[in-house]
Formats: sequence, structure tokens, C-alpha cells
Amino acid sequence: MPTPLLDFDALAQAISGRTVLCIGDIMLDEFVYGEVSRISPEAPTPVIVAQRSEIHIGGAGNVARNIASLGARCVFVGLVGEDDAGARLKATLADHAGIESALVCDPSRPTTRKVRFVSEHFSTHMLRADWEQAQPASDEIETKLIEAIVPQIARADIVLLSDYAKGVLTARVIRHTIDAARKLGKPVIVDPKSLNWAIYRGATLLTPNRKEFAEATRSRADTPQSIVDASEDVMRLADCEAILVTQGEHGMTLVPRKGEAVHVPAFPVKVRDVSGAGDTVAAALAVSIAAGADWDTALRMASAAAAVAVGKQGTASVSAAELRRRILPHATLAAEEKVVSAPEGLDAQLAEWRGEGLRVGFTNGCFDILHPGHVKVLTAARAACDRLIVGLNSDASVRRLKGADRPVQDERARAEVLAALEAVDLVVIFEQDTPIDLITRITPSVLVKGGDYTREQVVGHEVVEAAGGTVVLIDILKGFSTTALVHRARGETK
Repeated sequence: MPTPLLDFDALAQAISGRTVLCIGDIMLDEFVYGEVSRISPEAPTPVIVAQRSEIHIGGAGNVARNIASLGARCVFVGLVGEDDAGARLKATLADHAGIESALVCDPSRPTTRKVRFVSEHFSTHMLRADWEQAQPASDEIETKLIEAIVPQIARADIVLLSDYAKGVLTARVIRHTIDAARKLGKPVIVDPKSLNWAIYRGATLLTPNRKEFAEATRSRADTPQSIVDASEDVMRLADCEAILVTQGEHGMTLVPRKGEAVHVPAFPVKVRDVSGAGDTVAAALAVSIAAGADWDTALRMASAAAAVAVGKQGTASVSAAELRRRILPHATLAAEEKVVSAPEGLDAQLAEWRGEGLRVGFTNGCFDILHPGHVKVLTAARAACDRLIVGLNSDASVRRLKGADRPVQDERARAEVLAALEAVDLVVIFEQDTPIDLITRITPSVLVKGGDYTREQVVGHEVVEAAGGTVVLIDILKGFSTTALVHRARGETK
């Protein structure tokens, strides 16, 4: 997927200063995870032995969570009942950084609540139980919702309507919201549920999924071109600037009223749970457009956010850091994610790897000018373990070992080049002349050096072998030497 047109860090900075007004149907999402152990003797159904449970803010509330986790501020307006689920939602939202809520209470209805029973091993949803009253809010509650929404529009950069057809977004509420937003020049994004798109007339962008789009347009909508062909009439009906059709693993197609359609394929990802992926897309679009992104950039941000969300269990929110890792090329992220300037920064990563049962390998050097000999050793070292840590001599250490005219590149430059290699999982800069303190701290399972050393000459071999590890010597490529390269570059002979 091409890199977005806007610099990600600049866009993220712009997002951090924006406010999104999100309006829609909030719900309490509960996930009960366990193993399917047997068939019930009372009925021919699977029995899930519950092992753990999670509670999330769902529906439009999950959109609000994603807006906040992506770095923007969210003002949220929704509807709850006068019950325990409603009280839990209020308390959770009040404690959520970045979300300011204005929940209208309707004592005549229950708070929407969904409980999903999920097979932990297969990530398969076995059963869902819903508590809800899916009917439009009464005239009195409509008025309260409008009174809560309209005063907030002036302070928002964009308005997002997240419709789950549970009663908040009635035709009257939608009309007052869109008209007030247009009067103030605020863009409006709608994630629609009604097949009558005329009620969303005047919105900036509609974001149906493929099924919703096909039903609303009475088209097959099975290719990007068929989506483009079916969009013209409904865009006139809805008087919107663009329609974005999400198609799961087939990507997303955006059809603007003016200009060319854009299709973005889905990121290749292992799907764990699609719950709430549409919420993440809507949130990513809203914060991107609020920050000034064009359609193409906003679309690619949304596609990357969806890829992160479906890789998680449950109704998941996506952070700006997770989105950055997904959307930027790996080499762009390598230095900041792989380089450790002080050995103390190792401990958390080592604990995580060892908790996963991974074999940690170690090698070290100055790596002043990276050449094929280095690459061979590093690649072979990574093949001997699950995670490879490279100890890198600091500038002061290199000067003591190699002379006052070395290193040619400073330690940060050398670290970044190493970090860009796929074979390297972590680079740790050390100040000493030898890496013995670093090796003692890591106690790697595998200690690797080039074959120009003997086992006894390898610093740290005693530490590693005493802990049950092994020393591996890699045959070096003849004819490659950093010192010789430096002399040659300087026009010197040796």
C-alpha cells in the first residue's frame, strides 16, 4: 500500500488538537471467553467453560473510544436507561481520558447490552445475548437529545453520527444536527443504518458497508466499478460529497461527487475479531478529516486502523502508536522501536520474550561501515535463535579500540543502519570496551561471533555456557574488512 500523502507525524500532531462531536447508540459490550468442552445434556448445544470476561464501551461509544485513543478529543452524546448497565457506562466514560459525555437518560428503556460467548481457542463467536429496545426515542427524549447536541457543534471540528438503529438517531435528531452543522460549516460523517439515505441529506460523507450499500442502492456492489456506478443516484439523493463503502477483506472504495474514485485494498492481516471494526474506520476518518487530510489520506488511515482493530479480540480501540506502526514502512520505524541507548531499557523486552518461551541470541561489534561480511554473520546469528540482540560499541568505545579517526559514522547512524535489517530485533549501545556487562545482564541462550575468533576468545562465553547456553561461530566472508574499506575510501594503502 502506498505511503499516505501527508506525513504521518504531522497529521498525528494536527489530530491532537481536534475535537469530534460523536452522536449515536451506546451499548455495554461484554465478552465471555472460554473453551468448548462438551455438548449440553439438556439441549444439543455446545457448553463453554468460562475462563475470563471483558467489558467494553460498545456501539457509538466504541467510536468515541477510538477517537480519543487516536489522539483527538471526543464530545459524546448518547442515550442510556436508568439501570445498572447505564450506570456502568456513565462511570466508565467519566473515567475515560479524552471523552466528555452528555448522556441522556430514558427511564422507559433498558440500556443496550450485548453479551458474546467466544471460544478462546478458535476465536469463534458461539452465542450473543442482547438486551435492547430498538425503537425511536420518544418526542420528549428527542428534544433532550437535540438540546444536548446543538450547543456542542460550535466547539467541534467535525460531527460524526454513528447509527446502530437503537433509537438515538431519529429523523428529527439527524435533521437538526446536520442543519446546524452545515450552518456552522462543520463537516458531517454518517455511519448509516437506515436504507432511506434521504434522511441523511446534507451530510459530507456516508460510510456504509457493502451489504448496507447494496441494499440501499439495490445493486450487487461486488466490484469497485459497480460501487461507482451505483453511487451517482444516491449521492444526489443524500446531497453528500462522497460515499465510502467498506468491504472487509476486499478493502474500501471511496466515491467522491467530484473527482476520481479511490480503491484501497485491505492490509494483509490475521483476523481475530471483526467486532467494532466499522467503529474504528469511522473514528479514523473523522479525526483525519478534522485534521485537514484529503480523501486519499483519510481513506488509507482508516484502512490501516481497521487492520489493527481486526487483529485484536473484542471491541477494540486503536492507538496512534499502533496506527503509526501499521501505516509506515518498517524501516521508518526501525530505529525508534529497535534501538536501546541504555542497557536498563532491555529488561522489559527480555521479560516479554522469555515469557513467550523465545530463545534470545546475542552478537556484538562496532559495525562502522556495514558490509556483506557483517550481513552474513547477522543473518546466520538470527537463524540460530528466535530474537537477536546486537551490542553496538559507543563512539567513545570505538575510539579507544580503533583510534582517534574512528568511527566514521556516529553511534546513532550505525544503530539505525543495523536496526533497519530484518535479522536484527534489538540494538543496544554499550560504553565499555567489551560487552561482558551487557552479556551478563542478558544471559543469552546463543552467543554468536565470526569464525575469525575461537570459542575461548569470545567475550562472555563463560557466562553463557554456565547458564546452559551455546557459543556459535559463523564462517566469515573473505575479503571484507571495515578498516580496509575506510583506508580505500580515504585513498590510503595499508
